[in-house]
Amino acid sequence: MDMLWNGWGDPAKAAPLPDTVTGLLRDLLGVTPRGTPAPALADLRPPAVTARPAALKALAEAVGGEEHVRTDAESRIRHTRGKSTPDLLRIRAGDLTDIPQAVVLPAGHDEVLAVLRACAAHGLAVVPFGGGTSVVGGLAPRSALFVALDLRRMSGLLDLDPVSRTAVLQPGLRAPEAEQRLNGHGYTLGHFPQSFEWATIGGFAAARSSGQASAGYGRFDEMVLALTLATPEGTLDTGRAPRSAAGPDLRQLILGSEGAFGVITSVTVRIRPLPEARVYEGWRFGSFQEGTAALRRLAQDGPRPTVLRLSDETETLIGLARPDAIGAGPEQSGAGCLAITGYEGTAEDTAHRRARAADVLTDGGGTLIGAEPGEHWAHGRYFAPYLRDALLDAGAFAETLETAAFWSRIPELYTAVRTALTDTLTQAGTPPLVMCHISHVYENGASLYFTVVSAQGEDPVAHWTPAKHAANEAVLAAGGTISHHHGVGTDHRDWYVREAGPLGVSALRAVKRRLDPDGLLNPGVLLPTD
Repeated sequence: MDMLWNGWGDPAKAAPLPDTVTGLLRDLLGVTPRGTPAPALADLRPPAVTARPAALKALAEAVGGEEHVRTDAESRIRHTRGKSTPDLLRIRAGDLTDIPQAVVLPAGHDEVLAVLRACAAHGLAVVPFGGGTSVVGGLAPRSALFVALDLRRMSGLLDLDPVSRTAVLQPGLRAPEAEQRLNGHGYTLGHFPQSFEWATIGGFAAARSSGQASAGYGRFDEMVLALTLATPEGTLDTGRAPRSAAGPDLRQLILGSEGAFGVITSVTVRIRPLPEARVYEGWRFGSFQEGTAALRRLAQDGPRPTVLRLSDETETLIGLARPDAIGAGPEQSGAGCLAITGYEGTAEDTAHRRARAADVLTDGGGTLIGAEPGEHWAHGRYFAPYLRDALLDAGAFAETLETAAFWSRIPELYTAVRTALTDTLTQAGTPPLVMCHISHVYENGASLYFTVVSAQGEDPVAHWTPAKHAANEAVLAAGGTISHHHGVGTDHRDWYVREAGPLGVSALRAVKRRLDPDGLLNPGVLLPTD
């Protein structure tokens, strides 16, 4: 099944907002329904394919037949941009300026190499396309002539080593299918980001994804032991052992490279036994500051839960920490700040860590409010993107952004980003509701995940762009990183260049010139074009 072309996920799971929520949006933010409905897919007329027939023929020869090179309107539209709010607003308005010339579906590493050779010969740029879930402009290259390299035919579990506890996965394997296959052997990857239902293994690696259970299982880049990369200059294999002192780790060049250096064609990951027990519960803190301090104690001194999250006062009040309670008053969502803790593992270990963590959280001012909030969170953990679509349908603007910093910088970062968003959007005439939660914790710092809701205004993308830029500036000024897990894409590229510094960017440009001398791979994503 393909994802909804002008929204998120499975169309059968989409649902309109309750009347109580639309009334709340109207009263709080002045949200009113948009007057012009979005066009139907069949009514869109994309620009004609201008790639030369010889180029399309070469692509077909590379992937074993014309049936694996799609130039029909629907295939091209479904591979246009990603799933950020501006992406969706533009495609709902019929804007197809970033549409690929064709969608190419290789079946393996050698076919990917052949596609890259064909594209180099005919001057076509290449955008690797997994689940299409980018929310930072990662699928909108700076090129008028490009093909989307859809990796769905490369979706196998190639090897599972129970002695080493490793698995070799192909890049087009979607996360639910990967988890199902590993579960069949008694293992789990333990990677459950909000994009889980649609994102792919290759996308996780290319964007340095971080899952909601990262406190226990780690980020995806920590799970990766080896990678194979297809480039216009040949094949790059990395990772011969779990750790090595044989020079700089080339895996780190591929992880987070977002298709700018090559196409990931296989990923070797470490796996873990399926947990015997999973327990989720909710805690209440009087303030975000108090809850943050308690989470820091667990992250630094343990015992660390598998899942550890904290919503600020606004997010808790609105009910975003529990998607099924959106719009509930404080009598249901509760005052203060809601924290979610989760524990996975053997029954004995889970009970032991849970009891020890409870002592730390209680000592830090937390109050246990039972299993129900945690179970509700676990049940609705993938619902938020569908909620975003419903908000757009109702005339609201809704978007997210995230960052990370060392613990000592978290208070300043939190205030700076909230202020930048609130001030900029208020000055534009669309005062926002800004919510935040700590989504990932480490011994030395944490990630902040912001959700912004406002009226759309006359031109919602034009309203959002200055606010996004102001938030990016605030992140860098407050000592944060421009992205913790969404990636760089084009939305963060100019701020990533400043974060990396001139010498760092020059080194990355040198790598790209060696692996992709013609600049065909996702041009303008991650690094500016020359």
